[in-house]
Amino acid sequence: MACALAGVLIGSGATQATAAPEGYHPPDVPTNAAPAQSDHLAAAVYTKTHPQAVPAGTNDFGCKPTAEHPRPVILAHGTDSSVYSDWSGIAPQLTADGLCVFALNYGGASANAKTYGTEHMQLSGYQLGEFVDRVLAATGAAKVDLVGFSQGANVTRLYINKLGGAPKVDQWIGLASPTYGGVMYGLVPVVQAIPGGLDAFEKATSTAAVEQAQDSPVMKDLNAGGDTVPGVRYITVGSKVDEMIQPFSNIALRGPGAQNIALQDLCPEDLTGHFNMVFDPFIQQLTLQLLDPSAPKPVCKPVALGTGIPQVIIAGHS
Repeated sequence: MACALAGVLIGSGATQATAAPEGYHPPDVPTNAAPAQSDHLAAAVYTKTHPQAVPAGTNDFGCKPTAEHPRPVILAHGTDSSVYSDWSGIAPQLTADGLCVFALNYGGASANAKTYGTEHMQLSGYQLGEFVDRVLAATGAAKVDLVGFSQGANVTRLYINKLGGAPKVDQWIGLASPTYGGVMYGLVPVVQAIPGGLDAFEKATSTAAVEQAQDSPVMKDLNAGGDTVPGVRYITVGSKVDEMIQPFSNIALRGPGAQNIALQDLCPEDLTGHFNMVFDPFIQQLTLQLLDPSAPKPVCKPVALGTGIPQVIIAGHS
């Protein structure tokens, strides 16, 4: 069942995990440097023959933070995705700026999952915690900045809020964050109304996808006791035309210390939605600026509604 672990790991608003749950396995840390890509399809095609691909410059465990960039950055991909398929556009820009950038493949590659980002989010949260500790040990930094796309935003926030990660994190950035869950083109309310519907939906999609549905027990537990915890700076960046998360207000954090940014408030003519988010040039530049305020301001250019969707569909069926 999709939500079987919710009460074990984060139910009742627990703020500290004591031991990794049953079924845990270490995260996969890719190390084969690969070129930057301009869209999901190009990245997915490359990954087919290079499963251990990582954006060049990422996961350099010899990288040391500097006075200008004191914290390493950890990137967390989305559902049914990977480090390379989601971050091969943004990561090279971050490393070129001088940031130490790291990323893990979580939530997959086990007997229960064929692709990454599909297992229980709580298992993924523990994988992230192990990876954070490894990055801090290698770099000597006191804290990290976390950037999560889609499910990656939920997994990173779960680690901070529920698994004791807050003291190790300075800034959290959620891109297209399903903060209050998604309705997935309106399918979720229909499926939830059908007896056994969620079980069938889980088999057709994944455990993680069902856990991120609006009003799921896992999402309720994640937000129980407040969306944020003290000591961490939270920023969400979302699109008003997100294809997966409606209403748009489901992206925003509702706790103290949170900043919510709408893409179209900064660049009205950029109609990038959920699937193109991490390959949109404005979002890429904005992410860099949020991590490094001295970086140039993003350049606003028109982007057509629906951009990136065909590439994601083709990639998913290739």
